[in-house]
Formats: sequence, C-alpha cells, structure tokens
Amino acid sequence: MTATVEPAPPTDGTPTIVLVHGAFADGSSWNGVIERLQPQGYVVLAPANPLRGVVADSAYLASVVSQIDGTVLLVRHSCGGAVITNAATNARNVVGLVYVAAFAPDVDERLGDVAATSKDSLLGTAQVQRAYPTGPGGQTAPEFLVDPARFREVFAADLPAERAAVMAATQRPVAAAAFSDRSGPPAWKSLPSWAVVATADKAAGSDIVRSMARRAGADTVEAEGSHVVMVSQPQAVLELIVTAARAVTPSDG
Repeated sequence: MTATVEPAPPTDGTPTIVLVHGAFADGSSWNGVIERLQPQGYVVLAPANPLRGVVADSAYLASVVSQIDGTVLLVRHSCGGAVITNAATNARNVVGLVYVAAFAPDVDERLGDVAATSKDSLLGTAQVQRAYPTGPGGQTAPEFLVDPARFREVFAADLPAERAAVMAATQRPVAAAAFSDRSGPPAWKSLPSWAVVATADKAAGSDIVRSMARRAGADTVEAEGSHVVMVSQPQAVLELIVTAARAVTPSDG
C-alpha cells in the first residue's frame, strides 16, 4: 500500500507557491507541476482566474494573495503574466515572480498591441469571437476562444492529439479586456523574477516572451516546448520554480 504524501506546512520564510493559469486554460494545467511540488513540502495554490481582463483579474488575484499567511511566490502562465505583474504591486506579501511562457508588460502596455508584434505567434489568426453578458438589458462584451481545429497547432503542438483535443474542448474563454486593458506599474521592477521561455511557443510567441523576460531582468531558462510547456515539460518548469522559491527563502544563518 502506497502512503499518501501530504504537503507539509511551510517552514519560516518558505513562500506559498501560487500558480495562476492564463487564457483558454484552468488550474488543472498546473497538475504536473503541483504533483512534483507537493512531495517536496511546498504549500501550493492554483486559484481559478476569472479571465475577465487585466484590471479585474489583477484585483481578484491581489485579494486572494493578500489573504494568504506568510510570503508568496507568484507563478503565472500566458497572458496572466500581466496579472501577476499588476497584482503583486497590491499584495505586499509577494516576494518573487515566475513567468512561464508569459507576458511581462511594462506600464501602459496593452497585450493586444504587444502580441501583434510577434513573428512567432499564430494566436491572432486562430481566435473565435463570442460574447458574454455584462449586465441588465442584454448588454454584452466580446470574449475569445481558440478555434478547436487549430488548438493543438497554436497552443499544444507537443502534446498527443487526444490530449490537446480534450484541452480544446474544456478551454475557458478570455474577455477582450485581457488584450485591451493597459498594464500598471510593473512589479518586476522591484521584485526578483524568473522566466521560462518555451522555444516553440506559437501562442504568446517565443520572441515576445524572450524579449520581455530580458527587459524584466528575469533569470531565464529555455525549454523545448509549446505554449503549455508546464504540461509538456513539467520537470523543467518545476526546477525553475524551486530555484526561485529557494532564492526568496531567508537562510537560517
């Protein structure tokens, strides 16, 4: 009989690791990383991200993080890099940022404008627009999905077709505000940061992720993988997260 491994409470100064999913995904996209972090004793949280825009999502995440006892290492995928960049300025217990195939915008930048400059991204040609209700009177606002027929090509090319098809069927739409909201003062200017660049990222675009990580001064590693590198290469992502967690944990001495 195999014993169940329960995550141990953090030692003094060990951060809680908060894993935040990006557009077209949910918290389960972090399962492979969580399964590797918990046996090492890390306390991990993968909250649901509303995906209603940079401003709304950042406020929500800042609220979640501010209610966690002790310090927090924020890890974010995809367009959610903008969310941790903004949320960490309002959650004073955040001690570090990890960007996984994620944008790291500067003040006043819009993800839609930034993404349009990528030579690697195919996302703009693969989105399908829908609408969601925003209030009384039948008011709506636009949101986007990835065309299921192109989901694997754009999002998960290094995963088996069957798994990519399941991800396409369960994807969560992202509001257009995620691409049109202006980013606020970036937390990466005051917090240490790390980044994983997926070399075959056709969603965010490897070129944009790499250049933003460089601008943020992030300690960067590159991994052969698609946009969902945390799914296809969870060990590589785990190793960088653990490196970051150890770096922001005060030594006993």
